[in-house]
Amino acid sequence: MCANYEPIVRSRAQLLNLFEPTFEYKADLFPGYDGPIIIATDQGLEWRSARFGLVPNWADDLKKVKNTYNARSETVATKPSFRHAWKNNQFCLIPVETIFEPKYIDDKPHWYGIYRHDEMPFTVAGIYEHATINGESVISMSMLTINADTHPFMNQFHAPDDEKRSIVVIPKGHRKDWLTCDHEQAKVFLVDMPADEYTAAPKSDMHKFRPNTL
Repeated sequence: MCANYEPIVRSRAQLLNLFEPTFEYKADLFPGYDGPIIIATDQGLEWRSARFGLVPNWADDLKKVKNTYNARSETVATKPSFRHAWKNNQFCLIPVETIFEPKYIDDKPHWYGIYRHDEMPFTVAGIYEHATINGESVISMSMLTINADTHPFMNQFHAPDDEKRSIVVIPKGHRKDWLTCDHEQAKVFLVDMPADEYTAAPKSDMHKFRPNTL
């Protein structure tokens, strides 16, 4: 599961062949914070600001919305919070520089940043939703996850006895395909991220490893 990530630096949007987002957002995001997503519209690919943690279309109070920042791919089609977005093909890309996960060392969690070897931003598969809370329109999103018990890189994270989970990375050549597919076609994109393309470092040391993007 991913509850903390570093969104794409605005000036690096060009690396995804997109213009910079026109809205501001924090450099270190947690559930409840707003961050950038990419969606497909009739005009092409567009940026949206979305709350990290999907707010179901039937919700009437944000206080009732808990633990919706990740959506398990195995149950996304049936869970009440996610099924409307999934069945209505509301797919998005969440562009990130780094995601953060706990690695247990001597039975204690140490937070590590996971990023590409080439330091390029990458795009995480997500779903998004529209809701109206207290008369205000809210756009929100959730990252899709898959099992990573046997993944040679992602299985080192999370508590020893917990199931290992991983985000889904949509590669460069399939970003538009993901955004414009339907929920039956979407299943073919829910595959392991390439282990040899990623590395990790303690969050506390990230400024030493990645000075160009922080």
